[in-house]
Amino acid sequence: MRRRLALPLLLALLAFVSTSAGESTGSPGATASAYAIRIAIPNQPVTATGTAASPPPAAPVTTSSFVFPADGSVVSAASTTASATTALTRNASAKAEADVTQLSLFKGEITADAVTARVSAGTGPSGAGGNTNGTTVVNLRVEGQAVTGGKVPVAGWGELTVSGSSVDTSSPPGTKGYKTVITGLDLKLTADHGGLPAGSEIQIGTALAAVQTAPPATTTTETTSTTETTTGPDEGPSVGDAPNLRPASGGKTKPQPLTVQPKLTAGRYVFPVFGPTSYIDTFGAKRADVTYHHGDDIFGSLGQPLVACTDGIVFSVGFNKVGGNRLWIVDKAGNQFYYAHLSAFAINAVNGSHVKAGQVIGFMGNTGDAEGTPYHLHFEIHPVSFLYLGYDGAVDPSPYLNAWQHQQDLPFPIAGGWVPPIPGFGPAAPEPGAILLGMHDISTADGLDPGSLEAALAPVDRSSLMQTLVPTAVAPTADLGKA
Repeated sequence: MRRRLALPLLLALLAFVSTSAGESTGSPGATASAYAIRIAIPNQPVTATGTAASPPPAAPVTTSSFVFPADGSVVSAASTTASATTALTRNASAKAEADVTQLSLFKGEITADAVTARVSAGTGPSGAGGNTNGTTVVNLRVEGQAVTGGKVPVAGWGELTVSGSSVDTSSPPGTKGYKTVITGLDLKLTADHGGLPAGSEIQIGTALAAVQTAPPATTTTETTSTTETTTGPDEGPSVGDAPNLRPASGGKTKPQPLTVQPKLTAGRYVFPVFGPTSYIDTFGAKRADVTYHHGDDIFGSLGQPLVACTDGIVFSVGFNKVGGNRLWIVDKAGNQFYYAHLSAFAINAVNGSHVKAGQVIGFMGNTGDAEGTPYHLHFEIHPVSFLYLGYDGAVDPSPYLNAWQHQQDLPFPIAGGWVPPIPGFGPAAPEPGAILLGMHDISTADGLDPGSLEAALAPVDRSSLMQTLVPTAVAPTADLGKA
């Protein structure tokens, strides 16, 4: 399916925040748009997949396949999707995403398994902010060589920009605005190639989100004041530009923990640790390194499996000084979940991977600033409606953890783990430990007595088994009698 992209529509979307949202309506403004593929050739009409735009609400724009030209010699993709949503209440929020799978440019000269462009933006009491978390390019190869990011020259005939983005915070007087645009892959031809002239441009995965605070209800005399803000260190990546500001004595401001519990609506959610655990509500407790505790600590055993709490995309996988081995998951609604202090990651836990709720993504540990403490998972929830607050947009996870069901079993065998190198921090984190979560001993059963086999297969006290550590493998509850 190919459609021509109307330039006036794009210009209207890009200008929304500085025009209609800036009118004195007393309401905030938001706009979002996305398209999967766009091909611009000098002196020819633009060819592109359909554009998803909001407002008004609209269904995602999808294609089962895309080729250009008819033989696919320039661009081919197995599928494309573009979606955009906005919400206007007291505050404004905007989200947009474009996805392309099995991409090939110029008959395989440039390939990628998947390209995802994702943006979010929102307004609140402290202003406006946003992010591009969840944007990924999976298994990108140029002339057969793996490429990770930045600007890449292509064989003397082009330049490829990976995950190029821009941010605009300009807005009319009395308001605050935030607009971010990202393109997963942007290929510009510097010389004729593959039937296209120099100056042609191919964009793969573009998403835009823009918001603006409501204009002042009345005209007032503006005064300038100085505020002092504090932000947390890198316990996780920044998820917005504006800190969570609350009044404090002396006219200064500092971040304070949120006291709201927004509903998460992306689908199924499960408890993030498999097996017996313990935790108490410590959200908001004072911490020297991050001002206050942004999540809960879930205690267990070394190597205990950690599972994805929801269907989503994994991002920001790696190590930092505070969180140790850590990763984030973003669900389809834009909510984000932070896992820290892992001993190791599961094989599938890499940037851009799609995971299902209950799927193993890592193993419990005490890396980072948790070294020397009991093994635990530091877990945070960052609802999409508070991403504009940056790292202080976290909410108390305890009510959610109390409500989420525990995973009852895991696939067997569980894939192995991996640990990233940690330059400047000594040896890598310890390999994941493993715990025996269940077993049945049928060696005592008498083949002549059917009742003895039933006795051997009777349920075992899982809590007592948690005290036994197994050095090399993590296993779910296994019924060996039925193997």
